[in-house]
Amino acid sequence: MTTMIHVEQLSKTFTLHNQGGIQLPILNKIDLKIFAGQCTVLHGESGSGKSTLLRSLYANYLPSSGSIYVHHQNNMLDLATASSHQLLDVRRHTIGYVSQFLRVIPRVSTLDVVKQPLKERGVSDDVATEKATHLLQQLNIPERLWSLPPSTFSGGEQQRVNIARGFIQDYPILLLDEPTASLDQKNTDVVVQLIKDALAKGTAIVGIFHDAQVRKAVADHVFSVNTTANNPTSSIN
Repeated sequence: MTTMIHVEQLSKTFTLHNQGGIQLPILNKIDLKIFAGQCTVLHGESGSGKSTLLRSLYANYLPSSGSIYVHHQNNMLDLATASSHQLLDVRRHTIGYVSQFLRVIPRVSTLDVVKQPLKERGVSDDVATEKATHLLQQLNIPERLWSLPPSTFSGGEQQRVNIARGFIQDYPILLLDEPTASLDQKNTDVVVQLIKDALAKGTAIVGIFHDAQVRKAVADHVFSVNTTANNPTSSIN
């Protein structure tokens, strides 16, 4: 199996400057490997560091210590020491991220929001439109909404646009932060199928899923996260 992410001795401590410089340790010497074609679920109590770890894998947070090696263009690149140019390239070509919140430019249409990752890679507008249209249909976003900015949508509709944007490109690595949190059962089932399809193509997926049924449906491994120690990844298959 190809290792797509290799985390070594990753620690993260936040400094609360507005509270007298209090040190808040979140991650402590995490060791973790993520493999192509498998889904690893981050599990733990609220506040245990799951989202911090996921954001660290996307380089939103820099480690306090340790390394995060990512398989990028046939090399292992350490995100902890990568340049800003390298990080942008990783996000464009290697790592996709579906957060809990959709952040978009006001007045940009839903169709354009979903197409953007492909357009940034130079994919033709016809191809990008076809893929975006297919995903929006799969995720039950009515065509009458495609020309409207998603900032006007309900929470569930915004999340489905976010998911379409995340899945439009076949990223080698995909990070999912509660992708089904705002969805009904019908659309949750669609997302589960999208995840399974991506895994079948060899995508390495790391996700946070509080829905136990979703977790059971997609997880190959569960990695327990807490603030005091690193627990090994355990297979559930």
